[in-house]
Amino acid sequence: MGRGIGGVIEHWEQTMVFLEKGARRVSPFFIPRLMPNAVAANISIKMNLQGPTFSVNTACASAGNAQILSAQAIETGQADVVLTGGSEAILSELAISGFASCRALSRRNDDPKRACRPFDRERDGFVMGEGAAVIVFEELEHARRRGAKIYAEYLGSGFSNDGYHITAPEPSGRGPARAMEEALKSARLNPEQIDYINAHGTSTPYNDAIETKAIHQVFGEYAKKIPISSTKSMVGHLIGAAGAVELVATVLSICEDKIHPTINYEFPDPECDLDYVPNEARDHRVRYALSNSFGFGGHNVSVAVGKFLD
Repeated sequence: MGRGIGGVIEHWEQTMVFLEKGARRVSPFFIPRLMPNAVAANISIKMNLQGPTFSVNTACASAGNAQILSAQAIETGQADVVLTGGSEAILSELAISGFASCRALSRRNDDPKRACRPFDRERDGFVMGEGAAVIVFEELEHARRRGAKIYAEYLGSGFSNDGYHITAPEPSGRGPARAMEEALKSARLNPEQIDYINAHGTSTPYNDAIETKAIHQVFGEYAKKIPISSTKSMVGHLIGAAGAVELVATVLSICEDKIHPTINYEFPDPECDLDYVPNEARDHRVRYALSNSFGFGGHNVSVAVGKFLD
């Protein structure tokens, strides 16, 4: 399970208890709830799961990295089935203040419904959200034996680090480009086989332009033919859960041959010159797709999935 921050609300509440009522009133559950392993450990305890269990923290790429490790556990025979996903519930005055201090958030407070506008010329930061998603990764023959419905096939992945800055993306786009290139190589796909990219698409000025630049680097002239959309335009930025929710959206695009839009797209940006499926969903055959997740600290993940053909 991926988590980007986690525990912020618990930390805030117990800090106030400590300051106002003293050390003896601090909850005995404070530390177990705060620990990064809690999200995965609690699921294993609840469901009596005894195989490989781990929480992954690579900022906003956490769920994507969790998917990679889950696939590796199946590929190496350590597990037949893995529940992989991400969760984040950090909406609080403290967390919002922290992200605002980083100048990462939109300041479009007078029109909140239109605040998140990935790839639009008027974008000025992301909108925080909360959420969770879990996907079942399963070895094929094991799934067939139990008659499972197979939604899509995990094909491969790539990950990298910018090696550049604690929050800002490296300007050339080399990190995200490398992650996408590695995903294509791992999946044994040519760039021209990709039918859809679910972008990281945060609505920040730098991220969207640099992700666009990275897509150009990987796909060349074909980049302009690929539908690209941002789930965050509709649900906000779910931080550690973003890659999980967005992989679900990507898989549903494969299942239904329909791509959700990037909403609030009104004013084209010369630095973002690709097809972002503006404002309306689109029927489109999707055989192969990438789901991108990038995070503070330069973490980059790209996961390749495809239509399952039995």
